Amino acid sequence: MAIRTELASSKTNFDFADLSIALVSGLALAMAALFLCVAPLTGKIAGGRDFVVYWATGQQLVHHANPYNGDVMMRMERGAGLPGAAGVLFMRNPPYALPIVYPLGLIGIRTASLIWSLILVACLWGSVQIIWQLHGRPRQLLNFLAYSFAPVLICLFTGQTSMFALFGLALFLKLHRTQPFLAGMALWLCALKPHLFLVFGAVLLAWIVMSSSYRILLGAVAAMAASCAVTWLIDPTAWTEYAQMMRTGGIEREFIPCPSVVLRLWVSPGTAWLQYLLPALGCVWALAYFWKRRRAWDWLKDGSLPTVISLLAAPYWWAFDHVILIPALLHGAYVTRSRILLTLLALASLCIEMGMILGMQLPSPLFLLTVPAWLVWYLVAVSLPRATGEREKAPERS
Repeated sequence: MAIRTELASSKTNFDFADLSIALVSGLALAMAALFLCVAPLTGKIAGGRDFVVYWATGQQLVHHANPYNGDVMMRMERGAGLPGAAGVLFMRNPPYALPIVYPLGLIGIRTASLIWSLILVACLWGSVQIIWQLHGRPRQLLNFLAYSFAPVLICLFTGQTSMFALFGLALFLKLHRTQPFLAGMALWLCALKPHLFLVFGAVLLAWIVMSSSYRILLGAVAAMAASCAVTWLIDPTAWTEYAQMMRTGGIEREFIPCPSVVLRLWVSPGTAWLQYLLPALGCVWALAYFWKRRRAWDWLKDGSLPTVISLLAAPYWWAFDHVILIPALLHGAYVTRSRILLTLLALASLCIEMGMILGMQLPSPLFLLTVPAWLVWYLVAVSLPRATGEREKAPERS
């Protein structure tokens, strides 16, 4: 009788977790599908999101103009549909990222928006598939925790490049053992958002030295050199123009809801180096964490926590940047035996999505809680690992 009760309770938890994942995933996928269908039909949606800065930058590059000219960029962005309250947007990715937006200057805003969104979806799908396969192809339903992850929708709706960084991270995890040169080249995609990977990068360099994996470093240098060469061909003055924009762009006056920015604003708003205090402390912690595990380091398992800490300690991040945590969160979802934790992760995404629908903006202080929440969830998830092997069903007694 006790065995029957235990099995029934397990079945109830199983169904509730799966139902939560299915409901949240259904809502998220419906929202994404609606967006992909509607955006190409109206320039207001296509041009009213962050993607417009990539399109406008591409337009400037194609016409051999300065993509960091504030007056021109503002006119183009307003003409494409960006609200006036958004101010002028600049492409703050380093100039070696300019080649990926150059083709956008050859097509109209609506077509460019659709193609860009489909590429982001492909990066998401490819990343999840890679992580799933690396973990031995566990239950596919768990993958929908990634597809319905609230930051994924935010990234898709805004059209941000964080999805490229996620794909680069997934490719690195897949290739670092078998094709190290290509794994290093894949890291170029992560370098599109270098500030998100400072702590991760410290561990990576230490691991490269300890394991003599210099082909990875060679691949990364080769990819960076090639992109810089292409950037020079597109715009020989890009680095000078970028430096001028960063000095006068006013990013230091923006409120970004992340710990490093809040720390600077709280202690000394004019002291820019304070935003790099947490990354520095994070690197020290990460190197100590790596040193204890250096002889049996596994990027799939051991690299997940430094990735989360890297985002938490980054000098700045937005909610859409959280997509780089998908490998770590999926790792936790695959290994945990807690159905409650899976339900909580699904419901957390639902709460954020509902908040955005109800008008919560990206600068909302509530986003300060998100990365610490993902960190706590991950730590609890990996502390409750799934039992090895499948548990045999006990025979039912009459």
